[in-house]
Amino acid sequence: MRLLVLGGTEFVGRAVVEAALDRAWEVTVFHRGRHPAPAGVRVLHGDRLAPDGLGALAEGEWDVVVDTWSAAPSAVLAPARLLADRAGHFVYVSSRSVYSWPPAAGVGEDGPLVAGAAADAGATDYARDKRGGELAATEAFGADRSLLVRAGLVLGPWENVGRLPWWLNRVARGGPVPAPGPRDLPVQFIDVRDLARWILDAAEKRLTGPFDVVSPTGHATMGRLLEACVRTTGSAAELRWLDAETIAAAGVEPWTDLPVWLPRGEAYDAMHGAEVSRALAAGLHCRPVEETVADTWAWLRELGGSAPQRPDRAPVGLSPDQESALLGGS
Repeated sequence: MRLLVLGGTEFVGRAVVEAALDRAWEVTVFHRGRHPAPAGVRVLHGDRLAPDGLGALAEGEWDVVVDTWSAAPSAVLAPARLLADRAGHFVYVSSRSVYSWPPAAGVGEDGPLVAGAAADAGATDYARDKRGGELAATEAFGADRSLLVRAGLVLGPWENVGRLPWWLNRVARGGPVPAPGPRDLPVQFIDVRDLARWILDAAEKRLTGPFDVVSPTGHATMGRLLEACVRTTGSAAELRWLDAETIAAAGVEPWTDLPVWLPRGEAYDAMHGAEVSRALAAGLHCRPVEETVADTWAWLRELGGSAPQRPDRAPVGLSPDQESALLGGS
């Protein structure tokens, strides 16, 4: 298989490239050159946002194109149009954020979608940008040659948002650690390598249309995730389980100050209430939570503990003052 990845040097794109190389696929990456490409790929340099920035894509043919872009939909539309006659299948890595707010728990791929998105739009907000990217993919390649991968929360090696790396580094320091509960609260995420494997499998099968891709309910809980962090790091950390009311009273923000965690409610249903039977029927397999945690810790240690950080995302995690306020009230 001949694969073109638009990006391919960070997190999801990189995982797709690595998985394709493991299958002995012929891989080309098109990127700006800000990060080194994985060994074994053909590299094309260009900037989709620059005038004439797609020149390196003017020639070549591919079986599959994968695009993970998450800003202006017009930047998905332009390369997709350019490649439509020279590539067989277009895979756009979208997000479950495309559903209109608030999405009910268990909403499926036929749920109502965010309004106001357009294939040729500039950057607006994350939800409309991702929906616009979906529209761009289907406009250029048609519904019969485009696959829309609506990913949930993505964790694992190469993470450049900082959620699991923050938890691992904090637990590794030891001592009392604020643990947002309840301990048995279900959470949904997808290991980036499982996401990549599913994308490539789906591309080989020429699947089309939207798929919600994240772990099924019951695959993970906050307790299982954080206890795996303790075991993996070998620290003497003590998890202090806190309820949502205590966390709110301390002025701590879910999701950003306490990565992954959300209290039950609309936001929780949206992020951790996905119905993923369609992806499971199409072969989705999710590795154990403990494996994701252990492999992310091993990767972090190779980097000296400091994970890469996307410049368009603010760092996550508790400040020392916030932690003190939480522990003082526990």
